[in-house]
Amino acid sequence: MAEPGTPVPLGYPGAMHHGHEPTPSSSRVPPMTAELRLGIDIGGSGIKGAPVDLASGTFAADRLRIDTPKKSTPANVAEVVKEIVDHFADQVGNTPVGITVPAIVSKGVTISAANIDPEWIGCEAEKLLEDAIGRNVYLVNDADAAGVAEVRYGAAKGRPGLVILTTLGTGIGSAMINNGVLIPNSELGHLEIDGHDAESRASSRVKDEEGLSYKKWAKRLQRYYETVEFLFSPDLFVVGGGVSKDSEKFLPLLKLRTPIIPATLLNTAGIVGAAFLAEDLARRGLEHLN
Repeated sequence: MAEPGTPVPLGYPGAMHHGHEPTPSSSRVPPMTAELRLGIDIGGSGIKGAPVDLASGTFAADRLRIDTPKKSTPANVAEVVKEIVDHFADQVGNTPVGITVPAIVSKGVTISAANIDPEWIGCEAEKLLEDAIGRNVYLVNDADAAGVAEVRYGAAKGRPGLVILTTLGTGIGSAMINNGVLIPNSELGHLEIDGHDAESRASSRVKDEEGLSYKKWAKRLQRYYETVEFLFSPDLFVVGGGVSKDSEKFLPLLKLRTPIIPATLLNTAGIVGAAFLAEDLARRGLEHLN
């Protein structure tokens, strides 16, 4: 897994997976096929998975959701992940699995934990999950997976330049994709703005807890997005998270130089992005060095 801030081409996101170098065949992205890959999205309340048709970015079967264990340790979550993998094994075979986690992921190690057990901090989570399910895993931050999905299949498809996706929810997640290259673990929700952690003022959770109208919340979003805009000069903002379904109530209130549009994949983005990233492992046929 790449170090935080290391560019990762969407076609070859796992180039540094467990320290492996790209094979010569990885110099060119082959055409996407209709093969299926399994994506799994680990969340604070539920763990969801589905096989994804990589040609279209759509689910090839109904999603399976299982409640996240109350004690959401890596070991307990791995048991649920295995249950989901076993459920879809007949459809995806023994191919690699893409898995999102609400954490910073560096070289397969989770170095933070948001809405999951603190045992994830410092955990060799990618290896743990691989041992649990008996196949290769591409572990990725949940917002990064959503950003990849929106660039490959969703609202930002075909859009050049720097795309910044933000997910407005319990906190503020973010993903940065520059001309199709994912720059992982951006954590723009934790920018300090006017003396506050950004998500402590502008997340949709805060909107609900403080009973803010969309107009009042939009003032906080304005301050957040204008700061990100000044720092990174993106070509496009994409806004995800559950509240994006009501985007017409707040996005038109924002005054930015950068176009800002709602995400289109909504709650499928994490699974779809994870499945797409897992394709890299299958394409290059990596074997782990033990």
